[in-house]
Amino acid sequence: MIGIANSKNNIKIRLTEERWFHISESHDDLAGHTFDVLECIENPDYIVKGTEDEVIACRKYGDRYIISIYKEHSTEGFVITAYFTKELKKLLKRGILWKKK
Repeated sequence: MIGIANSKNNIKIRLTEERWFHISESHDDLAGHTFDVLECIENPDYIVKGTEDEVIACRKYGDRYIISIYKEHSTEGFVITAYFTKELKKLLKRGILWKKK
């Protein structure tokens, strides 16, 4: 286990070694940003609908956004993937579930 973040629904979201390996291999610009991926879940700027039952957290990081995609179940959840992006408009069109005030 790499770490746990509490989602806005107060669900514990796990980031496992297996998922972090997948994330850092697929998105090498996220290497060294483990804390930021978890922070994105705990303190997002936006939470957006995913495809199916996943949730997408978006948090501003410099001139781009960290995107953390995860699943929530009744008592716990897990990170699926994460990446950096500069383009947020297309994601927000999916439907904003929560927005920072």
